[in-house]
Amino acid sequence: MSNVLIIESSARQQDSFSRQLTRQFISQWQAAHPADQVTVRDLALAPVPHLDASLLGGWMKPEGQRNADEQISLQRSNELTDELLAADVLVLAAPMYNFAIPSTLKAWLDHVLRAGVTFKYTETGPQGLLVGKKAYVLTARGGLYAGSTSDHQEPYLRQVMAFIGIHDVTFIHAEGMNLGGDFQEKGLNQAKARLSAIA
Repeated sequence: MSNVLIIESSARQQDSFSRQLTRQFISQWQAAHPADQVTVRDLALAPVPHLDASLLGGWMKPEGQRNADEQISLQRSNELTDELLAADVLVLAAPMYNFAIPSTLKAWLDHVLRAGVTFKYTETGPQGLLVGKKAYVLTARGGLYAGSTSDHQEPYLRQVMAFIGIHDVTFIHAEGMNLGGDFQEKGLNQAKARLSAIA
């Protein structure tokens, strides 16, 4: 039995293309792995606060020196990090906003990229601690960005995943969602076809 953690970050609900991919992923995965536990964290419905002084204090101060806000921030970070540590499979569902990822997803990453927990510093540089995990990234993009210099989404997420030790990462892009007509239909169908092949 495996644990699957799905992180939703689209600001939209019903009309979200990335959420369409997530629904298909969950349906396929549960059909193929009925015993697996699937956990969904929706960052649009329950946003994670952005990195601030309280979170930094919670991480860096000894227990007896933390104030109430720092303790709350640390507990939140611990909860999110524990979810990630427990997951065997991570799914990031991310629309492209302004050539990159939603700020809600960046805030989540800021909570779980933690020295000594998900990575550590060594004499030869940082080393990821989440080895052996598999990640899928399901994206929706208004235009056609794959392989272009305007795509700051895939390179960033690949680097972040590798930084914490997740090197087995599969990207599935639904491109051209705002171009209308055949572009939208073709892009979504191609993404769904690729998704079907991974089950």
